[in-house]
Amino acid sequence: MVNEKEVTALLTLIEDPDTEVFEAVSNRIIAYGTPMIPRLEDLWEHTVDNQVQERIELLIHRLHFHNLKNDFRQWAESPHQELLPGALLVAKLLYPELHTGKVIQDIDRLRRNIWIELNHYLTPLEQVHVINSILYNYFGLKSSFETPTQPNEFLISKIIESKKGNQSGNGVLYLLLTELLDIPIKLIPIPQQFILAYFKSENEKDFEKLHLNIDFFIDPSNGQVFTHNDVYNYFATIAQPIKPQYFHPQNNKQVIEKLLQDLTQCYTTDTHQVHMINEINELIDILRD
Repeated sequence: MVNEKEVTALLTLIEDPDTEVFEAVSNRIIAYGTPMIPRLEDLWEHTVDNQVQERIELLIHRLHFHNLKNDFRQWAESPHQELLPGALLVAKLLYPELHTGKVIQDIDRLRRNIWIELNHYLTPLEQVHVINSILYNYFGLKSSFETPTQPNEFLISKIIESKKGNQSGNGVLYLLLTELLDIPIKLIPIPQQFILAYFKSENEKDFEKLHLNIDFFIDPSNGQVFTHNDVYNYFATIAQPIKPQYFHPQNNKQVIEKLLQDLTQCYTTDTHQVHMINEINELIDILRD
């Protein structure tokens, strides 16, 4: 229940120059949760002091992030972490008021377009050719091959909107479509890449032989298919020994963790951006609990 007298007092104290007072006020406002956001937005509109406006913006951001952490925790603790809800939560880090309905509809439309072209008689490679044809030709998905600097290229909502992402962002889109279509394509943790693998089955128990359980590999930047030799040559190029764990299929929590880790590349450790790195790391910690 909202204590109106306390809320009014807290909103008045936001402009207090004492930083300790402001932190105490912030913590109490955050305890009230997201219902405080409209009150803060109204206060911002009626405030002329730039510094106070910045404080209000910070408070609104903290409230959104507090709510996002709770949502991440619920997703991470759910019995089945479906990839699409997890990807949408990452998008809400930058767009907290994102309306997910249209994104979900657009992705379902893509899923249906692919599903119509699939049948039980297609080989794994033929299935991937169908996915690639719909995703990169019909839908027109493009990829950025530059060093990541644009956060939107990691976010599923913006990728669907602009039809452009980077390897990680497009990789998540590829994975969530194959998850919805029940096609055994998984992320594997190859260093410095977001590479997918088509698994023959999930029955392989010999950790040392997991690579033999993979038909081929896919670069989700453009759908290009790679052989085992191509991947082995990549390891030789980066002077990295081949380890069995690099061929282990990643679950959806690990996929979202990888997406968040890659997202940090867009931010530097200067005072204006380090808070984003810290918040992303908080979300990663939740996934690892």
